[in-house]
Amino acid sequence: MEKPEKRSIRRRGIYLLPNLLTTGALFSGYYAITSAIGGRYETAVIAIFIAMILDGLDGRVARLTNTQSEFGVQYDSLSDMISFGAAPALVVYLWAFSSFGKVGLFAAFVHMAGGALRLARFNAQVGTADKRYFQGLPSPAAAAIIAGFIWICLEHGYDIDVVKYPAIALTISTGLLMVSNFRYSSFKEIDFRGKVPFFVAISVMLAIAFVMTQPETMLFLLFLGYAISGPIVTLVMRKRRLQGRKL
Repeated sequence: MEKPEKRSIRRRGIYLLPNLLTTGALFSGYYAITSAIGGRYETAVIAIFIAMILDGLDGRVARLTNTQSEFGVQYDSLSDMISFGAAPALVVYLWAFSSFGKVGLFAAFVHMAGGALRLARFNAQVGTADKRYFQGLPSPAAAAIIAGFIWICLEHGYDIDVVKYPAIALTISTGLLMVSNFRYSSFKEIDFRGKVPFFVAISVMLAIAFVMTQPETMLFLLFLGYAISGPIVTLVMRKRRLQGRKL
């Protein structure tokens, strides 16, 4: 008599470690919002940067431990929407835009909507897009530009009535860059598990130390430079493509 075939039982559940990091990023974005409501803007922008660190770790930990899942991808996108879309928009609105009325409300919404559209497009193209590049400014980088600018202004005590004008320009610009077709390097080709020369390790440590001396200024300039690199890289690639067609 033949034995009945055992049906494979699919266990339901989620991977703990990467999703725990994603939850930490989500909480940091939530904490940034509540801190801004309470008028603690410096705490709010630091919470956004902490969310960036945790968001950068969850994907790499999932790949290193082979714990990627569709649930993790969708959960990460929802976390990014709160931490890098809603949180920076609300923080900058409460900090500087409330006196602008509808104009300030519109500027903050442009950033938040740009983040939502950027994440939706990324999810739709995740299986077909070139892994070496992001299409549009990544939402964590856009959030870092706004958070870094606020942090600089708070650290140096700049007059809010003066800096709110460049702040509104930055906020609208980051929202538009997120939905642009500019290409940004994803840095995914870098092998963090491979060996590097000792000089590279020393250079990385010195760079981290240099950033830590003036974190608000260095982080803002770093991510602002990354935002500017997108149009430059796109124009260079387009020029090379046109030259290749002429040959």
